[in-house]
Amino acid sequence: MGDDSEIVSHPDGGITFAGPDAVALYAATTLWAALGLYIKSGIKVNRAYTPTKMLAAAGQITGKTYKRGQHQLARDDLKIWMDTMSAALPKR
Repeated sequence: MGDDSEIVSHPDGGITFAGPDAVALYAATTLWAALGLYIKSGIKVNRAYTPTKMLAAAGQITGKTYKRGQHQLARDDLKIWMDTMSAALPKR
């Protein structure tokens, strides 16, 4: 993890994800939500984000390879990765 990443909460309610690790956390959170939507309803967040591409994106983050249909496993692994990264990042 880089020393230059942090999550900043602003008084007006905004949040800044600064640095590569914080941005990766934001991307993982977005993917986690997209997988949840797909698992629950079959809806894709956009037509380019196919189920296969979501699995590949999850694999890039978690370092694991997911086979067709393993969307829930990918989502669960992302949650573990997100919780770990969130705990490691400084917050102010």
